[in-house]
Amino acid sequence: MSQGKIIKVSGPLVVAEGLADANMADVVRVGEQRLIGEILNMTGDRASIQVYEETSGLGPGAAVETTGAPLSVELGPGIIENIYDGIQRPLQEIVKRTGANLQRGVEVPALSREKKWSYTPAAKVGDTVIGGDVLGTVPETSVVLHKIMVPNGISGTVEWAIGPGEYTIETVIAKIRTEKGELKELTMVQKWPVRIGRPYQKKFNPVAPLQSGQRVIDTMFPIAKGGTAAVPGPFGSGKTVVQHQLAKWSDVDIVVYVGCGERGNEMTDVLREFPELVDPRTGETLMKRTDLIANTSDMPVAAREASVYTGITIAEYFRDMGYDVAVIADSTSRWAEALREMSGRLEEMPGEEGYPAYLASRLAQFYERAGVVECMGSEARRGSLTAVGAVSPPGGDLSEPVSQATMRIVKVFWALDSSLAYRRHFPAINWLNSYSLYLDTMKVWFDEHFGPAFMANRHRAMALLQEESSLNEIVQLVGKDALSADDQLTLEVAKMVREDFLQQNAFMDVDSYSSFDRQMRLLSLILDYEKLARAAVAKGAELGDLLAISAKEEIGRAKFVEAEKYQAEYAAIREKMEREIGAIAQKGGEDA
Repeated sequence: MSQGKIIKVSGPLVVAEGLADANMADVVRVGEQRLIGEILNMTGDRASIQVYEETSGLGPGAAVETTGAPLSVELGPGIIENIYDGIQRPLQEIVKRTGANLQRGVEVPALSREKKWSYTPAAKVGDTVIGGDVLGTVPETSVVLHKIMVPNGISGTVEWAIGPGEYTIETVIAKIRTEKGELKELTMVQKWPVRIGRPYQKKFNPVAPLQSGQRVIDTMFPIAKGGTAAVPGPFGSGKTVVQHQLAKWSDVDIVVYVGCGERGNEMTDVLREFPELVDPRTGETLMKRTDLIANTSDMPVAAREASVYTGITIAEYFRDMGYDVAVIADSTSRWAEALREMSGRLEEMPGEEGYPAYLASRLAQFYERAGVVECMGSEARRGSLTAVGAVSPPGGDLSEPVSQATMRIVKVFWALDSSLAYRRHFPAINWLNSYSLYLDTMKVWFDEHFGPAFMANRHRAMALLQEESSLNEIVQLVGKDALSADDQLTLEVAKMVREDFLQQNAFMDVDSYSSFDRQMRLLSLILDYEKLARAAVAKGAELGDLLAISAKEEIGRAKFVEAEKYQAEYAAIREKMEREIGAIAQKGGEDA
């Protein structure tokens, strides 16, 4: 450790001298209150430090002490159901100790040292182990079995292993004799630097979809497990609700939700909702598989920059156990603003719109840590990490640097549209501007599980929506009545796709979540109506009669049918629709 003293304070940036022995990215303790900070750059014995807490009261001459270690997170039992700030300080534990207002310089371990966990050993004396091998397991929650792994870089023979029982995370659970003859004592907790991605053996192409229960996402613009996605949109277009829906209903084992610079009331909504919501996959509360990182807009800006790295490192740790993990970052724009502020204080040459020149590479470092991997260890395990980031472009301008840099990296783009939001169409994902580059790779999965009809219906629905966009321009010039019956039917069916399929109410229990099977059957109903109606029009049937049938009205209400009854109800609607359209077609044929 080395000690220096402050010579300059500029908001969260502190410059100290006398730190010749320190290294880049070292964590330091600043001033009498021992505020936590990180070295950003070194010039001789001078270090520029970003402090993760409020710096008011600090002045020249105050002591700065290095810890000799980079910013790291503690990984072990106790992460799930916890609420951390951007540098993994447990907020609930701090509140218990200091009261509702967080005090500066509070030092609380990220994981409880007192709590005992029920440990079951998996490795026995004489086993040869390498980094990533499972030493034992702990049932962290009723739905997450926490695997205690050998830290990366350690390999050898197990000389001693503890038996099953209740232990704290600091209890030595195994002793390993390495190839160099050293004896390593291992506990349930390990540390990992947040800015370095955790290693894996091999990376695979993402091929299986992540089911979110949102029809516009799952059917139209699906994301693969292990994929990357961005949700850009202006203020009030529903980014946070889309993120919440993904965190609630995605069919992953673990969710890490990073509230990065968002409003405090939005994080409060998450904290209140998640313990009450029931996971459709497990029947347990959603908090049993969730870790929250709350770094709201009123918290120090420097910690906002660290929060996304903290979140993705925790996610990689669970991925290494062989789990499917999703990281939801809300929002990367606030994170980029923190980068811009720190860059300005460091007097770096600004890039476009004042953002640092390395903005795109930092975003890529975050998103590139997603993927489907073969985990480290001698036992074959495969895990996935899906990264979804919200982008908040000022005024909804998607040409700004953060949106453009994100679009170059991610493979799924859900473009939120304020005009749709103002029309109360939610989720306000614009079907003409959004895209998914995983459709081709996931086609095999969809064909295998739902048959070729799923993707065929998806492409037909998209074609109808695009035709509607072209026809609307003609309608504005000459009016709807000037169109042919076929074109009028196209407009009507496209409206059904928009209102009866794409629109979804996140606050209505029956419509908040929709399974793949239900989505397929509902879209199939709408498109079957189109086929039957077109055939009837060709036989001379009146379009007005086809639009007035009661089955069409029932299709409009089909998404509100209870989950247990939808299959029977949809079959009944189809039967009624065929009967009614058949009668109209027959009448049209007779009149002709």
